[in-house]
Amino acid sequence: MTSMLRPLKALSNLFQDPVTLPMEPRPAAANYRGFHLNEWKVCIGCGTCATICDNKAIQMVHVPGLPADPAKGIKAERPSVDYGRCCWCALCVDACPTGSLALSREYIHISSDLDTFLVLPNEEGMHGYGFDQGWAKSDDADLLDLERRPMEGLAAEARIGNMDEIVQGYDDQTALLEASRCIQCGMCHDACPTHMHAPDYIRAIWRSDPEEAVRQIYRSMPFGNVCGRVCTHRCETACSIGHRGEPIAIRWLKRYALDHVAPERIREIAHEGKATQASGRRVAIVGAGPAGLTTAFDLAHRGHAVTVFESQPEPGGMLRYGIPEYRLPRDKLDGDIEVIRSLGVEIRCNTRIGEHVTISDLQRDYDAVMLGPGLHLGRSTRIPGSEHPRVRRAIDMLREIWEGKAVEVPRSLVVIGGGNVAMDIARSMARLQQRDYGEVQVTVTALESRELMAADEEEICEAEEEGILMRPARGPKYCMIQQDELTGLETVRCVSVFDASGKFQPQYDTEDVEIYDADMIVEAIGQAADLDFLGHELTEQLEWQRGRLKVDAAGRTSAPWLWAGGDVVEGPDVVHAVAAGHRIAESIHAYISETAEVSA
Repeated sequence: MTSMLRPLKALSNLFQDPVTLPMEPRPAAANYRGFHLNEWKVCIGCGTCATICDNKAIQMVHVPGLPADPAKGIKAERPSVDYGRCCWCALCVDACPTGSLALSREYIHISSDLDTFLVLPNEEGMHGYGFDQGWAKSDDADLLDLERRPMEGLAAEARIGNMDEIVQGYDDQTALLEASRCIQCGMCHDACPTHMHAPDYIRAIWRSDPEEAVRQIYRSMPFGNVCGRVCTHRCETACSIGHRGEPIAIRWLKRYALDHVAPERIREIAHEGKATQASGRRVAIVGAGPAGLTTAFDLAHRGHAVTVFESQPEPGGMLRYGIPEYRLPRDKLDGDIEVIRSLGVEIRCNTRIGEHVTISDLQRDYDAVMLGPGLHLGRSTRIPGSEHPRVRRAIDMLREIWEGKAVEVPRSLVVIGGGNVAMDIARSMARLQQRDYGEVQVTVTALESRELMAADEEEICEAEEEGILMRPARGPKYCMIQQDELTGLETVRCVSVFDASGKFQPQYDTEDVEIYDADMIVEAIGQAADLDFLGHELTEQLEWQRGRLKVDAAGRTSAPWLWAGGDVVEGPDVVHAVAAGHRIAESIHAYISETAEVSA
């Protein structure tokens, strides 16, 4: 009987005040999971919230006018929430790498218009009531591991007297744990000049499959061993985990994969997808550096015959002759080059264009020519006394050290420059000083302040650990010479390096003077390319821009048969050189394929 009368009892509610109308804000429990909040200034648009949502309730929306910087891992996108799908599980909040997302204590929304349930959350909440956060990221509700697994390396006292590789690499367990930190947002892919498939190879490492990781690496990087050691790792700058914690060790994970697959198997993987038939087209490449060899790698994959002309005794360019062995062991560089050679690429060393072969010969005998000669000439400060024979260029000395020549080792040395080349020569000479004299007396002077020095922070820190004295914000005034002997360097304080427009225009406080004793001074302030081999006629035909060859987005010069890329166009950086090699190879392939069709 009670159940029969229950519907009649419900009718009595018709005469009661409505519960939900009019709609008014109502406080909820402190940890309530209401509508989303998103702090737009903190959000980077990575899309992790959309990826983790099992209900597909979140979509990323492009918002015009928002700042975007792929190099720093920032997209002009914000999450839109469909409250017809959302189940308020808060996984999006728990997985948000920046902590911009939260759930408010607001939970009332009534509308007959379904479109109003599609919301682009901001800091104000659904209706701007200003509710406090309900569910937010906390130590107990954070799905992310913000702490990087440490990389073992030689201590300063163990490494200073030799050229042994410093970084020891990850073991299996450490690599797996580090890979497990990745949330697969893809910010690293967007930031990398080569658009390397880092999330894919990191996932493969997490699955304990280094071979698959190598396969993903070779999709865009033929210098896996090199890049896993000396890449400038812009990808880590963009890593979303790094906004609150330490970025994923993307570079070290790449190294781990290459170190844990046999060289023979790496070559087999690199051959996958190679054209089975020769195209009959021939390409010449000048310079066996990363740009030239990457171009060669890609073109050989397409079935083209590639010949690389290298003036030095061995291939590798500045990778071989400019980076010390404690950072890049020879066998690792040789391993990467051997993979490229195994594809059928011919590398002719000790062959100088303009002396053994002319550029006109290459134009006549090949379907296309690519220039990647690198920057093998050191620049001078041109300060008084810099013409003294004991004032050397860093790039020349690094080459001599790599070649095993008997390098003169001074008791005291001053290096002028604040970039990685300056660190390389300072640290190399410190090792030789320790070997010969049992002590280090190296001073590095740089125009920039300590925070703005161009060298990688780890390079600077390791140099200081090795006893090298850093003197930032100091400009060289003149090399001190007494009775034809070099005795030191006089410097003045640099108060600014660039003017208001960003032009290089150092300003000095000439009253602030410091003198550093030196038996030798090494200038490491930049490098230049030797392009005399082009000859006068071709040099006049080509277009130039501020002393560099002018090329289009694909690396093509004003001469239709000639391309250029790498350091000679963009400046010294391994990963940018590799990226240029890929673009050039694609352009050359299109060009010679088109000309082949026309001639047929």
